[in-house]
Amino acid sequence: MSADQASDALNQVYAARNETELAAAYAAWSNGYDRETAALGYCLPFMIAAWVARHVPADAGPLLDAGCGTGLSGPYLAALGYREIDGLDMSAEMLALARGRGVYRTLIEAALGGRLPIEDAAYAAVFSTGVFTEGHAPASSLDDLVRIVRPGGFVIFTVRDSVLETGGFRAKFAELERSGRWMKVEESPSFRAFAVAEPEVTVKAFVFRIP
Repeated sequence: MSADQASDALNQVYAARNETELAAAYAAWSNGYDRETAALGYCLPFMIAAWVARHVPADAGPLLDAGCGTGLSGPYLAALGYREIDGLDMSAEMLALARGRGVYRTLIEAALGGRLPIEDAAYAAVFSTGVFTEGHAPASSLDDLVRIVRPGGFVIFTVRDSVLETGGFRAKFAELERSGRWMKVEESPSFRAFAVAEPEVTVKAFVFRIP
C-alpha cells in the first residue's frame, strides 16, 4: 500500500463519528495498520518510551498502555527493562495483534471515556499515545486514568494540537490540578506525529504526577 492509501485509511479513522464507527474502522485496518503507519513515519508509539523512561523507574511497578492498539510500544519498553506492562484497547482485532508481541502481561478490551474495569491505584504509571486526537477518546478519559494510578505515579500521554483547546483538554488539565488530583511535571513543544507524511498533524506530550 502506498503512503496515499495509508493516509486514506487514517482519514477513515479520523472521520468516525462515534465509538462503534471507530471500532469498525480499526477492525478493518488492523491487519495492515503496522505496515501502513510505518510508511507514514508514525513515531508516537516509539517516542512515548522516552517520557516513560525519563520519569518512571523500570522497577516502579506495573504500567498500562492505554489505547495500545497493536502493541507497538510494548516491545520497546520491554527492551528498556519494563517487565509488567498491560494493554487496553477498544478493538479486539488490535488486541489480538498486541498479544502476539509477547510482552503484555494482560490485555483488556475496553474503551476510554467511561469507568474502566480496573481497580483504583493499580498502576505505577499509565501511558497513552495517539488516542487523544480527532474523533478519538475524550478529555473526560483522564479522570479514570488518574483513578487507576497510585500516589506518586504518573500519567503520560500525547494530545493532538488541534484538539487541545476545542476538545476540552486544557480545561480538564486545569480542573484536575485545581482539585489536587495531579500535578504537571512536563509539557513538550509541539512535534510531528508522522515523520514522512501528514506534516500538519502535530502533538504535544504531557507528564502529570499523582500526589
